Amino acid sequence: MKRFKIGKKFIGISDPCFIVAEISANHGGKISNAIKIIQHAARIGVDAVKLQTYNADSITLNSNKKDFLIPKKSPWSKEKNLWNLYKKGHTPWSWHKKLFNEAKKNNLEIFSSPFDEKSVDLLEKLGCVAYKIASPEINHIPLLIKVAKTKKPVILSTGLSRLYDIKFAISVLKKNGCKNIILLKCTTDYPAKIEEANLNTLKDYKKRFNVIPGFSDHTKGKIAAISSIALGAKLLEKHFSLKDKKSFDDFFSMNYIEFAKMIKEIRDVEKIIGKISYDIAK
Repeated sequence: MKRFKIGKKFIGISDPCFIVAEISANHGGKISNAIKIIQHAARIGVDAVKLQTYNADSITLNSNKKDFLIPKKSPWSKEKNLWNLYKKGHTPWSWHKKLFNEAKKNNLEIFSSPFDEKSVDLLEKLGCVAYKIASPEINHIPLLIKVAKTKKPVILSTGLSRLYDIKFAISVLKKNGCKNIILLKCTTDYPAKIEEANLNTLKDYKKRFNVIPGFSDHTKGKIAAISSIALGAKLLEKHFSLKDKKSFDDFFSMNYIEFAKMIKEIRDVEKIIGKISYDIAK
């Protein structure tokens, strides 16, 4: 299993965990909030920020038929249908260049989850350093082929997949030129239940697929994230929000004060894990 770079930063089994702050819809429809998130992330030691690149029409239909309605028990039920949710929650394409520049100015890596092939074209023009395949897109074969052919690292999330889906997605990526894959354990629930995290799977990812394992954390709090480090996660992605700012995703996101505490504890856990040693401590 080789070591490789995401932008200027190494990621590998012997490297510190690469920590990603997911902006998602936490900008609340204002680019000024997205910029503040990037600035706060830089101050607390985050390695990268991540966007989601789509628009409502590229991800769903403006329909009130049953399959397009949001369940009444969903935290997003007031939006009625998926189109309304994604229309309000998306990060406009016109913001991307400014947000990429802001991240670079703050010495942060920045990349995105594209949800269609045209989004990849936009991100390539901006010099995107890696691509995240979101859990619902793991069987979106044209998208997998498109990102693989960029030869950039691909971060593959597994929240809506079975074993055969993961095997097939990895085979498609490799067949089309992707050599550097990070496989993320994920539970696609908002917020996710800790008893459904099943983080022992991280060790199996490493053994079974010979990829770098990571964790996309939708649980509340930090215990799952910190536990994932002890089990070998080398990339951690968690939703990041501004303190006291309301947004679609803030109910399961971590604000920058909490995120800073989590990062400190992750770095402490890495020190505790240390190395295999039979020496007597000084």
